[in-house]
Amino acid sequence: LQAINGDEDGSVDRAPCFDGACASDPGTLGDDVTESHQGEATTRLGVMTGPTVWSEFGRIGQEHPEAANLGQGFPDWLPPKFAVDSLVEAAMDSAKSPHQYTRTAGHPNLVKQLANRYSVHLKRDVDPMSQIAVTIGASQALYISLQTLIKPGDEVILFEPFFDLYVNQVKLAGGTPVYVPLTFVPYETGDDSVITGGEWILEPEKLQNAISSKTRAIILNSPHNPTGKVFTRFEMESIANAVTTKAGPQCVVLSDEVYKYIVHANPTNDATAGSETHFHSTASDESHEVQSTVTCSGHVHFASLPGMWDRTITISSAGKTFSATGWQVGWCVGPERLISPIHQILPYVQFCASTVIQEALARTLPRADEPYEGHSSYYEYLMAKYTRKRDMLANALTAAGFAVPDYSITAGGGFFIFFRSWE
Repeated sequence: LQAINGDEDGSVDRAPCFDGACASDPGTLGDDVTESHQGEATTRLGVMTGPTVWSEFGRIGQEHPEAANLGQGFPDWLPPKFAVDSLVEAAMDSAKSPHQYTRTAGHPNLVKQLANRYSVHLKRDVDPMSQIAVTIGASQALYISLQTLIKPGDEVILFEPFFDLYVNQVKLAGGTPVYVPLTFVPYETGDDSVITGGEWILEPEKLQNAISSKTRAIILNSPHNPTGKVFTRFEMESIANAVTTKAGPQCVVLSDEVYKYIVHANPTNDATAGSETHFHSTASDESHEVQSTVTCSGHVHFASLPGMWDRTITISSAGKTFSATGWQVGWCVGPERLISPIHQILPYVQFCASTVIQEALARTLPRADEPYEGHSSYYEYLMAKYTRKRDMLANALTAAGFAVPDYSITAGGGFFIFFRSWE
């Protein structure tokens, strides 16, 4: 979806892509060093290195400029002007001095904004200083979370297919991936000669059967990369039930929600998905009071389910939402007992994420709630934009003979469309 450009008036807001580094494969372990000189981290990776979807499609994109790179999850259009303006203002604001180190666990202005928003999303007061940790992107948020949770031999459940970063991060932490396949259910047509789209579902018994006394974490990603699936509230409740009844008290859910503002087709049979109470929270800083009433239509925050706050680390970032993946600011939200170990590790992994980018994001977030381009907020505009791009790509795939989801009956979110072919 990110590569289908152009606005309704025909103008193009395409931004240059500087992913040339993706054209360089990381190589296979053992090419340059002998096994006796490998550290523990590289040994844990084993053969799960070498060319990736990013490196392969990045290389093809570099070799064939006329080709559209549909293999990597980044938008190729410019961020909204208010986000760029916020970055310029932050960089020029010498009074706040955003060019030096800031608080390791998160720039104060940013964590206050995040706490305010997540208090609304999760319907509880979130403390900015003890229940949030800011990282260099969501990938680092997941990596550090796993490092604080996993001991060698612990098992981590992954829903298959999955974002390929997950399996190696689990291995780097010393964990053992355990795979729970999602089930693809084709639409019924009564004609076996016709290939159709369909939807991916989670069968609760498969998850129950995969849980053992060694299960330390479950990684949940909704909207889902790469299928575009939006987990329904029923499916999330079945995960919560498995965590409560089958897994031990040590089991934590890592909820990767980087695509939560990109639900372009809400679950039609899941009326409560994304519904939020009128819980209201305010966060004050030295210059103004910030109020947030934003919702995420169609998205269920796993930590908002009964009993799940205490067993969830919510992970997200700004890059996908604001078409600024190069900003590399992510965060973890959760109870102090889960976030405090992350705070302890952070100084030895990074001193801080970019101060000026964090300050820029703190200024960007409240502006995104304001009316934008004829929509009630930037988030509503974003969903409309992705819906239009989704339809363009789905129609093109259908015209080429592929089968795609019917978004009038199947929920969809994120950047990707899974299509079917006969081969």
